[in-house]
Amino acid sequence: MKSVLEIKPDISYKSAGKFEETRFEKIHSEIFKNSVEGSKIVAQEIATLIRSKQAKNKSCVLGLATGSSPIKVYEELVRMHKEEGLSFSNVVTFNLDEYYPMTKENNQSYHYFMHQHLFNHIDIKPENINVPDGTVAINELNQYCVDYELKIKNAGGLDFQLLGIGRTGHVGFNEPGSHINSGTRIITLDHITRVDASSDFNGIDNVPKRAITMGVSTILRSKRIVLMAWGQNKASIIKRTIQGEISSEVPATFLQNHTNATFVLDQSAASELTRFETPWLVGECIWTKELKNKAIVWLCQETKQSILKLTDRDYNNNGMSDLLAQEGSAYDLNITMFNVLQHTITGWPGGKPNTDDSHRPERANPAKKRIILFSPHPDDDVISMGGTFSKLIKQGHDVHVVYQTSGNIAVTDDEALKFAEVCNDFIGETGCDVDFPAVINFINNKKENQIDSLEVRKLKGLIRRRESYAATRYIGLKDENTHFLDLPFYETGRVKKNPLGPEDVAIVAAIIAKIKPHQVFAAGDLADPHGTHEVCLNAIFAAMKQLKPEPYMNDCWLWLYRGAWHEWDIHEIDMAVPLSPDEVLLKRHAILYHQSQKDRVMFQGNDSREFWVRAEDRNKNTAKLYDDLGLAEYEAIEAFKRFDY
Repeated sequence: MKSVLEIKPDISYKSAGKFEETRFEKIHSEIFKNSVEGSKIVAQEIATLIRSKQAKNKSCVLGLATGSSPIKVYEELVRMHKEEGLSFSNVVTFNLDEYYPMTKENNQSYHYFMHQHLFNHIDIKPENINVPDGTVAINELNQYCVDYELKIKNAGGLDFQLLGIGRTGHVGFNEPGSHINSGTRIITLDHITRVDASSDFNGIDNVPKRAITMGVSTILRSKRIVLMAWGQNKASIIKRTIQGEISSEVPATFLQNHTNATFVLDQSAASELTRFETPWLVGECIWTKELKNKAIVWLCQETKQSILKLTDRDYNNNGMSDLLAQEGSAYDLNITMFNVLQHTITGWPGGKPNTDDSHRPERANPAKKRIILFSPHPDDDVISMGGTFSKLIKQGHDVHVVYQTSGNIAVTDDEALKFAEVCNDFIGETGCDVDFPAVINFINNKKENQIDSLEVRKLKGLIRRRESYAATRYIGLKDENTHFLDLPFYETGRVKKNPLGPEDVAIVAAIIAKIKPHQVFAAGDLADPHGTHEVCLNAIFAAMKQLKPEPYMNDCWLWLYRGAWHEWDIHEIDMAVPLSPDEVLLKRHAILYHQSQKDRVMFQGNDSREFWVRAEDRNKNTAKLYDDLGLAEYEAIEAFKRFDY
């Protein structure tokens, strides 16, 4: 993979072979396996620029971004400063934006963010740091914004502008409708932007409605622009930005006019670009088994036909003539694909005993399996696979559900207060080692952005724990098979968590070693808006890798489910578990036992529906997709992908 430094956008699009691959794309992009790799390359480019300016005794003027996208870049720059002697003494920085109103001391301010992640750890001169001031009086804002622009100009302009992108297509806080000639100004935030920020503010009601932002024209005057995007949630807007028409409705598309802009993406963020989503429309493909499956499912959806009705003409007219020539006929392709999907369907997610399992997703033996169902939060188990969970228990397997975090951050203060008052009234004069009046007083007098006290966090965690017991009892699980890990990375009292540590991995490894499972189910849904699912999954990967030499791990299969955010694509599914109408209802009731998460979910991402509604609609939609492809018709289907760890 070439680094950002080695690529010139204008050359890339004219080079042989590359043009065909990227002919739908209007902005140069570099794709990396993950955000860590991409961030290191971007940090290296910034460091090289700083050093080259130092060699010429010149200032290096950087435009900086906030949010989750640049964090790993800042971590790498800090590392280079501490370990490689990278100096920031000649660096002048201008941040893109700040919420309004917002004090510098508020831990949700971008002033706080920048100092926490970068400025406090390097040798930059304080007078060279410029972050928009969220405390300027409203009647002085216009002049303040003019002065901010002038300060950038007097510094010599931005040598390098680092950007992220919002799901609205905003860069900085230039929301849809922003003009290409716009300068630094105050702007009203789009509702989607505020929804996306709500997890950081403990609910959308606490997210400011306005912000100060550099304008589109300010950004476009930068000598060099690098925009970073990570994760599946950004895939749709990345496609619109890179392949769509320039429009103020997607302000990031204005970057198509810049002569030295590069998008740095991970594979998930790039996944909807035509060259990855439907490469057969771009040129000849290497037809792997996975790509064949993906293309045939796409062709069915494009032509609105079931698999067995596809014709040679359908393949030829939709960019798949080379696949047809390779395989011989539409009939052969259709039968093969039909059988692939047919063999994913099973009502026996733990394997069907005394049955030929050569065309089944799970092994017949051992007939009774030890199973761990890992759940990042105390409700992902029933939300994501409540029907399968119930089947596994009814079919006699030794099922253990393991909740990896307490989930306390997702309990509202009002909910906690209700429980504290009930406890306080109940214990009366009998005494208790918890000072519930103090808990009630803390919640009633809690200040903005104040971290919950240890007792309040404990109470909120117990609320989630008891809801989990109620749900698993309803499903049919014994209490002794329900485990709570309370992984340390989560217990910060804030939305922002600590990095995954050795202690977290050791705790996960210990429960696996204790149970010695034949099956592990884990959340593979990385679209979770506050990242806990990804950290929990990485803990499982690390633990299973650590335990791999153990003999019992040879018989352990890992199945990934997806949660409340989105489902596996049909071609990705290795096991599809049908649910009857009664099982759908059972799953709904199990989810509803999580009362603290009902009606006003704190971290619901871009979907305002309750979790039980999302889960039901998703499972019914999967069943409909199977039906549309010509398979059996079911009420609902839960889907899983096998992962070779």
